[in-house]
Amino acid sequence: MHAPKGKYAWTVTVGEKGQIVIPKQARDVFSIKPGDTLILLGDEKRGIAIPPKNTLAELTKQIFEEGDK
Repeated sequence: MHAPKGKYAWTVTVGEKGQIVIPKQARDVFSIKPGDTLILLGDEKRGIAIPPKNTLAELTKQIFEEGDK
């Protein structure tokens, strides 16, 4: 199956300690380096997402802007 440009899907295995390994290709695409902090978002109906690391700053900005309204 061919994915649309810019869209990716990988599989990971959860280890005994609940850890996952982010595939090398995903780390390369999103410039994830050792020591980086990632966000893990969860929705019981939609699942889990790990957005790019720069999303934290954008989410924080949106949260504080919404509070000012």
